Amino acid sequence: MERPANRNEKIDALIGNIEKVIVGKRDAIELVITAMLTGGHVLIEDVPGVGKTQLVSALARSCDGIFGRLQMTPDVMPTDITGFTLINPGDYTKSFQKGAAFCNFLLADEINRASPKSQSALLEIMEEGQVSIDGITYTLPSPFMVLATQNPVETYGTYHLPEAQMDRFIMKISMGYPSGKDEAEILDRNENRATAKELTPVLSCSDIVEMCESIRDVKCTDQLKDYIVAIADATRKADFIKLGVSPRGSIALYRASKAYAMISGRNYVIPDDIKTLAPYVLSHRLILTPKGKSACGDQAGAVAKILEGVRVPY
Repeated sequence: MERPANRNEKIDALIGNIEKVIVGKRDAIELVITAMLTGGHVLIEDVPGVGKTQLVSALARSCDGIFGRLQMTPDVMPTDITGFTLINPGDYTKSFQKGAAFCNFLLADEINRASPKSQSALLEIMEEGQVSIDGITYTLPSPFMVLATQNPVETYGTYHLPEAQMDRFIMKISMGYPSGKDEAEILDRNENRATAKELTPVLSCSDIVEMCESIRDVKCTDQLKDYIVAIADATRKADFIKLGVSPRGSIALYRASKAYAMISGRNYVIPDDIKTLAPYVLSHRLILTPKGKSACGDQAGAVAKILEGVRVPY
């Protein structure tokens, strides 16, 4: 594998490789890569057929890591995700059998169709990057990222993700329908059978780990940190929001802003980085009051209203 020389070339190579399969969705690609560079996880919520699974698969196959996939149906057990201890009936020795989580990129497809018991198996995995079985802790590979998808329609037979689970995702994004021009190109590519399975890696796992560590070098001034805190505090005080953003949400917005600045070719954060990412990082962490639902429409509308009321530094 021929590796790009520097950080910006690596990011451009990764985006370009994914765009061989995903057409006209550069914003979504950049958001997913931003989450990856923070060591965070992404929930992709959209209607069927817009490329959610293809995006996840393309990202995983563009990196020289292990790709794991789980179709999250009601019969999936927690041990399918975490693994289990197997006892040999002959000599009664124990051996650990790894679950699907022991990979670099875990696709949890249709996550809201799995039972709450199986969903809860992801909590320690997503927060700590480890699995605890029978009193023994197993560390997951690095990098590790969960990319989950869910369908917001046809929700019969699904299990709503609790707030504790939603809070583990650094972002919730959607793909959206393509433009007419992009959809015509999709048809052409489909004729040529261009799929994520045909992609070759452009980055190694060590490249990703190195870029994740370099996020620390991106500067964020005290004024911008105060701006992030002010946004989070405003969500807690707004009368149209029942549940505001926790400190975990503030940290997520801070880390994501630094990663997004690096993707944009800068070693410093600007207010627009924070404003751009706030709807994706904060929306799924909010619960609106009935007044908020009528006044803002949804959580993204509430974040937009919060941003309008918080003064932007310099």
